[in-house]
Amino acid sequence: MALFRLGPSTDNANFIRGDGVYLRPAEMRDYAGWAELRQASRAFLTPWEPTWPPDDLTRAAFRRRLRRHSEELDRDEAYPFLLFLERDNRVVGGLTLGQVRRGVAQAATLGYWMGAPYAGKGLMARAVRAAAGFAFGSLRLHRIEAACLPENAPSMRVLEGVGFRREGLASSYLRINGEWRDHVLFALLETDPVAKPNPATSGDRRA
Repeated sequence: MALFRLGPSTDNANFIRGDGVYLRPAEMRDYAGWAELRQASRAFLTPWEPTWPPDDLTRAAFRRRLRRHSEELDRDEAYPFLLFLERDNRVVGGLTLGQVRRGVAQAATLGYWMGAPYAGKGLMARAVRAAAGFAFGSLRLHRIEAACLPENAPSMRVLEGVGFRREGLASSYLRINGEWRDHVLFALLETDPVAKPNPATSGDRRA
C-alpha cells in the first residue's frame, strides 16, 4: 500500500485560515478556554455526541487527548483542530478530518462541534470550507464524508450550504449519547465546487 500513499507533511497542518476564523491543532495553553466552553455547552452538545467519559474535561484527559492527536497527525490518520475567532483568538468549537484512508480511497471523515454561544452564526460553515480547501489541497484527498443525525437539520444545512451532497441513510451507524443511531450520509468530492458563503445559512450544531 505504500506505493499508493499520497500523504502530506504534518507541517502543513499547523494553521488553516478561513473567513474570520482559523483552525489549528490544540495545545496545552488552550485547555482552560476549551474546558470552559465544553462545560458551558454540555447540554447543547449531549444529544449529538458520544457519551462523555467521567473525566473528559480534566487537565489530565486533555493532555492525553493532545498526545493522541499528535500521534494521529504523525501517522496521517486524523487531523484534529480547534476552531478560533480571528478577531480575538477565542476558541469557539472544533473540527476533525479523521479516519484518513489512503491507497485507492484517498478519503477522510469530517466531524465537528460548535460551542453553544456561537451556534447559528455561520462560523462552522466557514470552518468547513477552510477544511475542505486543506483536505483537497495539502492532504491531496479525493473525498470528504460526513454523517448527521436525521433530526439535526442545522448541521445538514451547514454541509449542504458548503456543497456536500446527500448519499443515503446508514442504519444504526454511530453510538450517540449511549444509543446506536441512524445517520444521513453526505460527501464532497475534490471535483465538486465548494459553495460560496450564504448569509442566510446558519445552524452549527454538532453533527
